[in-house]
Amino acid sequence: MQVTLTRRDAFKLAAIGGGVVFASRLVPRALAIDDFFFVQLSDTHWGFEDPTVNPDPRTSLEDAVKAVASLSQAPDFVVFTGDLTHKTDDPAVRRKRMAEFKEIIQPLSGLRTVFLPGEHDAAADQGAAFKENFGTTHQSFDHKGVHFVTLDNVSDPKGIVGEVQLQWLANDLKALHPAQPVVVFTHRPVWDLKPDWDWFTGDGDQVVALLAPFQSATVFYGHIHQENHHVTGNVVHISARSALYPLPAPGSQPKKAPLLWDAAAKDHGIGWRSVAVAGADLKTSDHPTS
Repeated sequence: MQVTLTRRDAFKLAAIGGGVVFASRLVPRALAIDDFFFVQLSDTHWGFEDPTVNPDPRTSLEDAVKAVASLSQAPDFVVFTGDLTHKTDDPAVRRKRMAEFKEIIQPLSGLRTVFLPGEHDAAADQGAAFKENFGTTHQSFDHKGVHFVTLDNVSDPKGIVGEVQLQWLANDLKALHPAQPVVVFTHRPVWDLKPDWDWFTGDGDQVVALLAPFQSATVFYGHIHQENHHVTGNVVHISARSALYPLPAPGSQPKKAPLLWDAAAKDHGIGWRSVAVAGADLKTSDHPTS
């Protein structure tokens, strides 16, 4: 079975500013991997309001959801890698935003969905509202020859995974063969991308150390609102665009702040990603949303 997007899908993506960037990651050929693909959406920040950054945030999110829901071949699952909602100090508003977010993503209700918290969702109450609405903050599962793990590196206000979860991860991975492909989802990067912008995880090096024995380990994350590729040993780190607004490239300006909306631009640096696992290749395709 070959995982592809049809010509019709390409036109749908073009209608929302579509463009595709491919990257490859070798999966050990010794293992049988059934072809499949999943979708990553990140940093939807429902509740964010600033017309200079995004004049119509609801439409941006709805367009991304509709594009995924209308693909001719349904993804095996959809993963949201955190910051589903925008930060608020009011617990009632936090829960209201989560309920509204779930309403907006209803077109995906027929698909398997996996949710991770972001610091905007979880840091203020250690993940309490997130758990009420979306369940566990970390888990693992196997799908067609690939072992998937989701990690919570945001519920602790210090921005760490924490000893309890690190021990859980060690126990989860210890029975796996080094040739087993492993894919990890987090919100924050687990490497020190730009610590002064809070683009790191305090104990991320311990996560990387646990992944180091595997021939193929890939970490997909959000938080930085742009695509970034990095490699540490055998571990590949790939970030996702935000579905709502972009942030500047690391160190490109003195302070981290959302980039202003350009009404003339076809690509506002926002969108979603599909990841196809086909035989020995892992290909990521980023789909901008106008």
